[in-house]
Amino acid sequence: MKPKGLGRGLDALLSDVSEENSNNIREIPLGDIDPNRDQPRKQFEPEALRQLADSIAQAGIIQPIIVCPTDGRYQIVAGERRWRAARLAGLTVIPAIIREADTIGRMEIALIENLQREDLNPMEEALAIRALMDECGLTQESVSQRLGRSRSAIANQLRLLTLPAPIQELVAGGKLSAGHARTLAALDNRTRQIALAQRAIDEGWSVRMLEQELSKKEQPARVAVNKTPPPEFERIASNARETFGLRVQVSGSLKKGRIVLRYDRPEELEHFYSLLEEMRG
Repeated sequence: MKPKGLGRGLDALLSDVSEENSNNIREIPLGDIDPNRDQPRKQFEPEALRQLADSIAQAGIIQPIIVCPTDGRYQIVAGERRWRAARLAGLTVIPAIIREADTIGRMEIALIENLQREDLNPMEEALAIRALMDECGLTQESVSQRLGRSRSAIANQLRLLTLPAPIQELVAGGKLSAGHARTLAALDNRTRQIALAQRAIDEGWSVRMLEQELSKKEQPARVAVNKTPPPEFERIASNARETFGLRVQVSGSLKKGRIVLRYDRPEELEHFYSLLEEMRG
């Protein structure tokens, strides 16, 4: 499913491309064009790239790429996949729209274009958002406004970067979903995080099954002698974990009890605080 409401959107960011820049489309030699070092997408599926190259060889490039002049050459702002495929297809030139863009503009356009086309895996998206913040001095609030996402969604995405490298690689490779990864992020034991990630893959756990495994491990010993908790508690704890990204314990009865949220990192507390601010409107 494509992300909804991406801020101003790619069309708005390139508002003058369709009409005003229609005369600014040029055929530029592929050798004069360099990829963008801030390109959020780091992985290009070889087979998909080959299929696109075959299509380009047959029908040409329908949509121009977007470049900006840099030190006598051109740097790609949007369309690196088409540029790579054109090279595979044996083209020597490619249609391109030349646009002046500052660092923030280039990164923003590249990120939104990939988001709209579902081109990024969850880790690439998280890294792109972090780069946008670090290199351009933007806050989570600024990024959320530019991308048209809630601040909590941005914070949730960034939490993937707190996971151990082996889990990040599993997410980037599509072996573990972002939902699984966010659930694991609530743990403070990295060794256990990695072990549970591998078990989730090996045993085909859903996110709910992983949450249940975490819940079993976190129950205090005395709970074993208590009565079976109401089934509603499991749904409450699961929904709370997904919403707040924290460890959740629900105890008591349907008449009276406690809900305990635990955080282990400053980022988790910040995330929880931002959610409360949003709920207050």
